[in-house]
Amino acid sequence: MLTQMQVKGLMFDPYTNAYIVILRDEDQSEMLPIWVGKSEAGAIGLSLEQVAPPRPMTHDFMKAYLDAANAKVISIVVTDLNENTYFAKIHLSYEDSEYTIDSRPSDAIALALRSHAPIFVNESVIKKQSSEELDQWLENLKPEDFGKLDS
Repeated sequence: MLTQMQVKGLMFDPYTNAYIVILRDEDQSEMLPIWVGKSEAGAIGLSLEQVAPPRPMTHDFMKAYLDAANAKVISIVVTDLNENTYFAKIHLSYEDSEYTIDSRPSDAIALALRSHAPIFVNESVIKKQSSEELDQWLENLKPEDFGKLDS
């Protein structure tokens, strides 16, 4: 079973010195934090803020390449969580066929935002996310932790 989610924001986690993409479902009942690198956070942040870089970044290039080939991103799915590592798949359509490509969630999310494609999370991933870990992480959040991405 899949749950559709949207990117609700980006934040910096000073405890791990990494960025976190916050995914939430439509009802705001489920949340999934995914830790990402600085460059991936930058690519996601630019897309969220609808800022076009002066030269295409990697994900802009990927989108332009797919457009030139008449391929379309159908959706992305965060498929698994194993030893604190998330896994994702990008679902594409090209001509009369569909293709699934393995991806890091950060790259898949950056491409989905540029393609206006839906983001889904496998419910098993949501269940695997330790509620204890999540609760502890949420308790440590302060309002100032939510802010704009530093470029």
